[in-house]
Amino acid sequence: MAAAELSDSIVEPLLAWYDRGRRILPWREEPTPYHVWLSEIMLQQTRVEAVKPYYDRFLQALPDIDSLAYVEEDRLLKLWEGLGYYNRARNLKKAAQIVAEKYGGRMPEEYEAILSLPGIGSYTAGAIASIAFGKSYPAVDGNVLRILSRLRVDDRDILDAKVKKAVETELACVMPKERPGDFNQALMELGATVCIPNGAPKCENCPWGAFCLARQEERIAEFPKKAKKKPRRIEERTILVIQDADRVALRKRPDRGLLAGMYEFPSLEGHCKERQVASYLKELGLSPIRIRELPPAKHVFTHKEWHMIGYLVRVDELADMEAGENPQAFVFVEPKETKSAYPIPSAFAAYAEQVEMGRKK
Repeated sequence: MAAAELSDSIVEPLLAWYDRGRRILPWREEPTPYHVWLSEIMLQQTRVEAVKPYYDRFLQALPDIDSLAYVEEDRLLKLWEGLGYYNRARNLKKAAQIVAEKYGGRMPEEYEAILSLPGIGSYTAGAIASIAFGKSYPAVDGNVLRILSRLRVDDRDILDAKVKKAVETELACVMPKERPGDFNQALMELGATVCIPNGAPKCENCPWGAFCLARQEERIAEFPKKAKKKPRRIEERTILVIQDADRVALRKRPDRGLLAGMYEFPSLEGHCKERQVASYLKELGLSPIRIRELPPAKHVFTHKEWHMIGYLVRVDELADMEAGENPQAFVFVEPKETKSAYPIPSAFAAYAEQVEMGRKK
């Protein structure tokens, strides 16, 4: 079924609703191009309340585009630690380097120039152009697609890139020229606080309640329409927290692929028995004093899940550890450095906690 056309009648009630009760957010109160850009990248797949402390910490360390452009990667990833999807941080730096070199450290105002930067798609480019520069470009994400699909009982697949492009074109025709940034933020706000993705939408608070077709037809739960995703692949891993009296062993992941360039605990494929772990440690030249089983943990990525078990391994001296053919694969750090200097992905959070627990024993 073809979706009903969008009408500019949605604009006035939406903006009036937004003006009455919009949330006070740090990037809204000071919407510089850098602030808008940083917040939008952080907010991808992360809740607003979870982002706030990361945003504040990041800005304290890297207050402008130039400081981001020249930050060391390990420090950048440590600042990003906990937000996940670390290529977003790397692309931030790549884009900042281009802005520093090509535009003198000032974000370009033109939409196409913003869109050309690494890690910036049409949604983020639209957000920056409209909120920071007052230009009439839509910012269409999953929130916007959801609320518009309910508004007009649109049964198109919102995961289809062609559908997103069509909605962007439609929204561009109804955007208020004098308040494009507020319009985009009002759509985001409506999707985040009223027409929510999980659970019952708060329809009584919706500025579009009088003409939302899904509400009128009592079909809200049917929208949005999404094609079924392929099931995530499950990978089993055994994580080793190897410590001596003063340090813990970490290994740097490859520069490409999942969690590229991050630090992790040594690990083995599959769920290994203690004797298999002992054999691996022997290959490294280690004689463990104690091997203790740790609680299992799970981490979900976009396309795969890690199902992990772990062992806390106490040894006399990590200096005796050999890393096979690549001795540079391991670094030995003080436990406190796992929090301050070495970016360990949140996938290993359950085992990073065990480092200090092991120190207390």
